[in-house]
Amino acid sequence: MALLLQQNLTFLSISVSKYSTHRRWKPQRSRMTCRSAWEELVGVLVFSAAPFMAVKAIANSSVGVRLRMRMENRKMEEVSKGKEFKAAAAKAREESYWYGDERPRWLGPISYEYPTYLNGDFPGDYSFDVAGLSKDPESFKKFFNLEILHSRWAMLASLGVIIPEILDQLGVVDFVEPVWWKVGYAKLKGDTLDYLGIPGLHIAGSQGIIVIAICQVLLMVGPEYARYCGIEALEPLGIYLPGDINYPGGLLFDPLGLSNDPIAFEDLKVKEIKNGRLAMVAWLGFYLQAVLTGKGPVENLIEYISDPVNNNVIALIK
Repeated sequence: MALLLQQNLTFLSISVSKYSTHRRWKPQRSRMTCRSAWEELVGVLVFSAAPFMAVKAIANSSVGVRLRMRMENRKMEEVSKGKEFKAAAAKAREESYWYGDERPRWLGPISYEYPTYLNGDFPGDYSFDVAGLSKDPESFKKFFNLEILHSRWAMLASLGVIIPEILDQLGVVDFVEPVWWKVGYAKLKGDTLDYLGIPGLHIAGSQGIIVIAICQVLLMVGPEYARYCGIEALEPLGIYLPGDINYPGGLLFDPLGLSNDPIAFEDLKVKEIKNGRLAMVAWLGFYLQAVLTGKGPVENLIEYISDPVNNNVIALIK
């Protein structure tokens, strides 16, 4: 009996010793893990702060002071040019046929009580507002901004629809699929497409539809964000834009210098909005043609010209 009790006590002492040893090691491992995590966090913070610290050091140095003075002087010059540009634009609108009280109206010579809040200050203002969406001046500016945005992208997208199909019809380029909506359908199926019919030139043609959509959003949102916020957001980089949100101007948005002649530039604004509206309406036609005929707009036009009696909307509906 005494021997059995001695064995049990020995077993208990060994177990307690093992348990206490196990318990002693756990806090050490935990402390090592926390210390490693803190070291990594401090390293990330230091690495992230290094560029800001370097910029701050340069800004406080004599070089930074000279750069700041140079940018401030340049800003004053650009602000002065911007005021001159806006003054010249206002004078050009007064002399233009497309602005002011004597501008053309959407009903032409027909007598009509046009809304008084549309005074012809904006390009493309034909006093057409049957829904009264432009009564509030701030809302009118917002709608005009959105119209300009969609007009420009609609014109650019229309070129992307028409040009590939024309090149394919002329035999200049042998596209795997020249019709705009079939290209999107092919990507939805996971097909790989070659740009300009050149084998192996995939670029985004080998990517999935989600990746292409993300790239499309970035490519469209980037320029629009720069246009909308660029007048102030680009100033720290020494880039100053003389115009406004819709027509920023400068080397970034007017590399050809089309705004150098104020009178011609005001007329170009009208041409832009007119063609942009036409492009947006054209996109409705592109959609309807794709749904009703399953063909591209160029092929539909060729078929109509070859046989206008049988190839038209009325014959299609019948």
